[in-house]
Amino acid sequence: MAYTPFDLSGKVALITGGNSGIGLGMAEALVQAGAAVCVWGTNEQKNSAAVGHLRQFGEAVHALRCDVGDEAQVETAVAATLERFGRIDGCFANAGVGSRGLPFHETPTEDWQRVIRVNLDGVFYTFRAVLRHMIGREGGGTLVGTASGTAVMGAPRSEAYAATKGGLRSMMLGLALEYGRYGITANSIIPGWIETPMTEQRFQDERFASNVLKRITFRRWGTPQDFGGIAVYLMSDAARYHTGDTITIDGGLTKS
Repeated sequence: MAYTPFDLSGKVALITGGNSGIGLGMAEALVQAGAAVCVWGTNEQKNSAAVGHLRQFGEAVHALRCDVGDEAQVETAVAATLERFGRIDGCFANAGVGSRGLPFHETPTEDWQRVIRVNLDGVFYTFRAVLRHMIGREGGGTLVGTASGTAVMGAPRSEAYAATKGGLRSMMLGLALEYGRYGITANSIIPGWIETPMTEQRFQDERFASNVLKRITFRRWGTPQDFGGIAVYLMSDAARYHTGDTITIDGGLTKS
């Protein structure tokens, strides 16, 4: 008998911030593994482009415009996802915004709140709405939060971003303990420096690139596709006993 725990046929994945970067890399792999995928994003053009791209790999793909920092929009988008696909088996909270890089003592309150609103409040709104669905049915579910190396390392001029990612990591640990009884797993992923729209400007800084690349074992930046395998694994039956973990995928950066 063939070993097929990574076959996601019949399962549905929801990915916030799924229209580009790491989220889109996850979506590609999930569709290829047989899952139906709904991506959320705030940019309609990027949503449409993502759907067109993902349909190279499978037809069960949909996109919704949703600002995860808006509680009402999240509730509406979860309902629309369920109406479209009938279920949500895996939820990947991946949407996020970065800090502006200002000195901490010069950071305006509105900048701090802007990052908290999306990166932490947005995860809360999303998981809360999805959990109401998951605990009301058999089969459990998968929750995955995209954290950051800033959750475990100091990040000057990025304290707001780091605070949200550290908070997300702690949130996942609590969710793992609270909802394991329902067969729901909860894990976080810590990416390293990945080629995404958020990091494009940093990578153009030759001094920064030189200093960081030499600390990465593979001497290259990560790509969104480097996160496809972990997405499939965490949503698969192979991971049904894997919860409360923080999984680092950074090319060895934090070990250097």
